[in-house]
Amino acid sequence: MIVGLTGTYAAGKGTVAEYLIGRGFQFYSLSDELRLLLREKGFMPTRDNLTKAGNTLRAKHGSGFLAELVIKRLRGSPSVTNSVVDSIRNTGEIAALRELKDFFLVAVDAPVDIRYERAKKRGTERDPKSFSEFLVQEKREMAGKSTEQQLAACIKEADFVINNDTDYKNLYKQIEKVLLEIKAKIAASAAAAAKK
Repeated sequence: MIVGLTGTYAAGKGTVAEYLIGRGFQFYSLSDELRLLLREKGFMPTRDNLTKAGNTLRAKHGSGFLAELVIKRLRGSPSVTNSVVDSIRNTGEIAALRELKDFFLVAVDAPVDIRYERAKKRGTERDPKSFSEFLVQEKREMAGKSTEQQLAACIKEADFVINNDTDYKNLYKQIEKVLLEIKAKIAASAAAAAKK
């Protein structure tokens, strides 16, 4: 199975990815692809630089470009059975990934005040310094043009939504429930194909 992750800023996508890695999933990230490209050109991978580079690359090469880079890596690791793909921010990326067998999109969300507190606690240089800055950044990421970040549209296309509004225990329980449902869908699809 391939689990794609999308969702709002500081909702816990990275924590979900870490949990899946602990379950043996191979990790891929569209943002990591951007970071590699920025470093090759001598730019710092700040949040603004990542956003601008992502928007530019999607405008130049198509909205699924970053996903296509990850798909090449996925196809280069045929022995891997389960993978997680993080940082999906555009519906074109979803469309490209949906071409893969057993791909499922999971959105991670949480109330804005909880997410801001998490970002503040994390305190990396890419995190907003104030709540108003956080809201401006979020507005920009939620509903961009066709080649920009479109988190609201991505969340609408999700097969599953995880509401990460409490603690790790609840989050992990939700992840396990999603994994069970994905396995059931894959089994049902395989059974239907066998009957044909």
